[in-house]
Amino acid sequence: MMIDGLAPSTWLHRVPAGFKLAGLALLSLLLLPVDDWRILAGVLVLVLAVYAGFGRAGFARLRLLRPLIPLLVVVGGVQVLSSGWHAGAVVGLRLLAMLLLADLVSMTTTMTALMDVLAPFFNLLRPLGVNPRKMALAVALVLRFVPVLLTRWRAREEAWRARTHRRVPLRLVAVFLADILQLADRVAESLDARGFDTAVVDRQRKHS
Repeated sequence: MMIDGLAPSTWLHRVPAGFKLAGLALLSLLLLPVDDWRILAGVLVLVLAVYAGFGRAGFARLRLLRPLIPLLVVVGGVQVLSSGWHAGAVVGLRLLAMLLLADLVSMTTTMTALMDVLAPFFNLLRPLGVNPRKMALAVALVLRFVPVLLTRWRAREEAWRARTHRRVPLRLVAVFLADILQLADRVAESLDARGFDTAVVDRQRKHS
């Protein structure tokens, strides 16, 4: 059983996308002012319990998120050096909890559901010439691309370790970031070349 935004298979898939996005925004706002690492650790344990409730698929998803650990270590380490271990722990735990919460929304919500929720907000920008559906798609793609990018990074990391049996160098990270930028450019060019046919998107939404 795969957990993704295309195959409803868990209780979280059945929660409306609007509630999930609103909950994500609310929880993120509530976590920002928290300065007690014990509270943040408790929140992180609860989030991890949700993943564990998905069984093997949940643990597989967590393994895909392992490339985030070095980034969190660097961010937390900077805070430790500048403000002490408490600040480092708070920043690291908060970021990890928020990233996992966002990933829960991404992996249990379809693209069309995300777009349906986001498009009304971008309607406010229509007088400025903004295409609401195109903007909604762009934001939804960012959320949906995260697991894809993590999967690609994991494949590249494992290939490097298999060849060299050494730690991944910084230059490999730089190459990966360049690939991400190229992927973003290709997606943008594809949307522009197709003129972003909203009729096609609407037909797909009706059949999803």
